[in-house]
Amino acid sequence: MSIPNCPQCQSAYAYEDRDLFICPECGNEWSSTSEAEVEAETVVKDSNGNVIVDGDAISVIKDLKVKGSSSAIKKGTNVKNIRLIDPSMNTGHDIECKIDGFGVMKLKSEFVKKI
Repeated sequence: MSIPNCPQCQSAYAYEDRDLFICPECGNEWSSTSEAEVEAETVVKDSNGNVIVDGDAISVIKDLKVKGSSSAIKKGTNVKNIRLIDPSMNTGHDIECKIDGFGVMKLKSEFVKKI
């Protein structure tokens, strides 16, 4: 794999450091993955295969136990205005939302469906 020229100053002296390219002349850093690959990695789908995006409304498809609480999030609970998060940093949870009676929660997309 050849190292590309810097997209900012077109310098040929760029070098690779882990998963980034760095230009020593202008200090620009850019990712070695293309934007299309990054977008493909961030697609989140619900239990039915529908794509979920920020701001969508979802419904819980099964009772979910809440760690540290004696109550559970009941099947059919509707949640509005969700926010997608990086699942690799949160043990697989890829949705952050606010649920009435529970507060801010993190959910896995496999347990919800898009409304």
